[in-house]
Amino acid sequence: MLANRHSSFDRNPPVIIGGFPLSNDVLVVHGGTPLKGEIRVRGAKNLVSKAMVAAVLGDTPSTLHDVPAISDVDIVRGLLELHGVRTTMSGDQTLRMDPTNVVIAGVDEINVHAGSSRIPILLCGPLLHRLGRAYIPNLGGCNIGGRPIDFHLNALREFGAVIDKQPDGMHLSAPQRLQGIKYTLEYPSVGSTEQILLTAVLAEGVTELRNAAVEPEIIDLICVLQKMGAIIKVHTDRVIEIEGVDRLHGYRHRPVPDRIETGSWAAAALATHGEVFVRGAQQADMMTFLNVYRSIGGAFDIDDGPDGGIRFWHPGGELSPVALETDVHPGLMTDWQQPLVVALTQAHGLSIVHETVYERRFGYTAELRQMGANIQLYRECLGGTPCRWGRRNFLHSAVIAGPSQLHAADLQIPDLRAGFSHLIAALSAEGTSRVFGVDRYITRGYEDFDAKLAALGASVERP
Repeated sequence: MLANRHSSFDRNPPVIIGGFPLSNDVLVVHGGTPLKGEIRVRGAKNLVSKAMVAAVLGDTPSTLHDVPAISDVDIVRGLLELHGVRTTMSGDQTLRMDPTNVVIAGVDEINVHAGSSRIPILLCGPLLHRLGRAYIPNLGGCNIGGRPIDFHLNALREFGAVIDKQPDGMHLSAPQRLQGIKYTLEYPSVGSTEQILLTAVLAEGVTELRNAAVEPEIIDLICVLQKMGAIIKVHTDRVIEIEGVDRLHGYRHRPVPDRIETGSWAAAALATHGEVFVRGAQQADMMTFLNVYRSIGGAFDIDDGPDGGIRFWHPGGELSPVALETDVHPGLMTDWQQPLVVALTQAHGLSIVHETVYERRFGYTAELRQMGANIQLYRECLGGTPCRWGRRNFLHSAVIAGPSQLHAADLQIPDLRAGFSHLIAALSAEGTSRVFGVDRYITRGYEDFDAKLAALGASVERP
């Protein structure tokens, strides 16, 4: 059972003992109990925060339904309120945003959020359109590989923004109305695609974006912008055309469900020999994951009803090894890789995973090896998907030999998705583990995390 639930992050510097922080930001996990029960997923974290930014473009209020109660939403709400956007959240997790009186926030106020989010860079286009200027503090986010903002800055310059780099950050201005551009991304980056969409919709003329990201959350953001009055055409071969308009109004929108959280709980069900019904999950955006899940030996059943979802379970017997490569959509999402690797430690044979999206995404495997997993990392590309890292000396391929009996350990969470993977490992391991950094990282992307563990019968507690 779960006891002493804590949801706030202790911002005071923790006392370090034995290499780990001594604070309430720790979960004690008694492993070996299969997860069984039902949880619900809300709107996708990777869409909700961007739809919140889009609200700044409108001249009337916007309403976003099914917003997850996660810390990333709180951070973006804080940023919007600093810029004069009034926000209210109702009990059914419906967020209303009124951008009528948008203002430029003070540098010191924005810097309070420096290092906690990468959202400020996406506010640039909307603020340049609304106010003619914007400011970007130093940006944060998970340390999983280089996510340079050069793509963003280059695109903003092409639109006509003037960027002045200062020690405290970057100050942007738009001496005249931003102009539509023709732009080709070197890589189909989600963040860069979002930046161009959020900037092009009010720019004068037509913007043509090539090699764009087309993830479900990108398409859902386009749906939001279209509801606001934007004219956006999605062509074949990753080409998006945006015809700038003179004004946008507010929207009402229910986001796509969070496919990352869905996959995380699915992997947890498989690794712990459990059964989890993820209410709210939808098949269409999970198809690539579901194919892999079935190949490994996991079972699932889809309920297409109005309040349906997907049931995931371990059907018994041996799990099968697989060869996987992460890729941009419609390939295997990089955020699914980490929880799936934990499940693959229980497969009989050798599995190969080639990471092609983030060059440092396998850092979390050191803790899994500490727990008894047999995982070897390689700098070579162990797969056929074109890869940016093959000649740059990054450990970006993994070979997992299984099955391995995992044993309890003290685990320090390095980032959001690795944190959930560590938790899955602790839940399936023999003995009692302590997982540090739960509130700091996992609550960024997983709503009611402690309550969901309790609903699934996890044997965990807060010290």
